[in-house]
Amino acid sequence: MDAPVDLVGRTHRALRAVAAHEPGGATTTAVARESGLPRPTVHRLLTSLQGVGLVERDDDRWVLGPELYFLGVAAARRYDVTEAALPVVRRLALATGESAFFSARRGEETICLIREDGAFPIRSHVLFEGARFPLGVVSAGMVVLAHLPDREVDDYLARVDLAADHGPQHEVSEIRRHIAATRRQGYSVNPGLVVEGSWGLAAAVFDQAGSPRWALTLTGVEHRFSAERIPQLGALLLREAHALSETLARARS
Repeated sequence: MDAPVDLVGRTHRALRAVAAHEPGGATTTAVARESGLPRPTVHRLLTSLQGVGLVERDDDRWVLGPELYFLGVAAARRYDVTEAALPVVRRLALATGESAFFSARRGEETICLIREDGAFPIRSHVLFEGARFPLGVVSAGMVVLAHLPDREVDDYLARVDLAADHGPQHEVSEIRRHIAATRRQGYSVNPGLVVEGSWGLAAAVFDQAGSPRWALTLTGVEHRFSAERIPQLGALLLREAHALSETLARARS
């Protein structure tokens, strides 16, 4: 493998591992475990990144550094859609009492960007701002995958093993069953597949080309997602997702 490319990839994995532990920070050992890199390599990488402000030391833990914030502010001018999504997410949380989310597709993952909790006091904590899941996992990952062309779905499922990390309920046959159901309904349903008793629904938000770039999600405890209520929540998500898709398309035209 080309050395500079490998260095960039390892640096990215280390930074992602640190980010997964925000705001409390991560030890060198935790970063090594989650990035799959040797501990000495991680220590050298993080020390170098500290020198340019991309990470900092807080006692015995690594946290994201101020330079990442400034880079993010600059990048937000091109990529940030949360200003348009935030009132939608808040409206969903207020209308349903559940936790509402906005996630973005990034490669073969979805990343949670916004969380707003509703009035119902018992909540699911599977999703949180910054949480990443592969396509096909959690309701946001399900709905994005289901709206991709068959060729992309087939290629993806041939390369990944979701069951290895997320359990037999994510075998290819089960994923395809959920894809079919999502395409029929328009929205995805996650019936406690990641954490037992934690349910979720999601609707895709599309870009100007008709690609599923984002997702709106509602999550909560199982008894809040009855057979009678799911279609109501799904219809609400679809309406809000359609309106947000049009808003984002106008903003980029």
